[in-house]
Amino acid sequence: MHSYDEPVYLISVVASMLDIHPQTLRQYEREGLVEPSRTQGRMRLYSQRDIERMKLILRLTRQMGVNLAGVDIVLQLKEQIDEMQKEIDQLREELSKVNRHGSVHSSKALVTKSSYDIIIFED
Repeated sequence: MHSYDEPVYLISVVASMLDIHPQTLRQYEREGLVEPSRTQGRMRLYSQRDIERMKLILRLTRQMGVNLAGVDIVLQLKEQIDEMQKEIDQLREELSKVNRHGSVHSSKALVTKSSYDIIIFED
């Protein structure tokens, strides 16, 4: 069994799986919506993660009528939401640790994330 991120599928296989023309996959690549890996012979290889991303692209374009520029924005926002959710999960874990230990040793606990600060506790 291959890992979720391992590029193993040729463009013809992916096109068949998704019932789309290989040229559509090339267009998604040109638009920057998907970035397949390349073999030394420059053949495109897609991972299961790439395929799931293309399924989302197809759902947005076919079922919801979103154009490719809109799809790009939706995908960027989804990535930002996913990153923020990871930060929230990390902060919850930190808060849980503090709560288990009973007290905070300073007047405020500050966790620095990315380019902003989130104050967890403040007196």
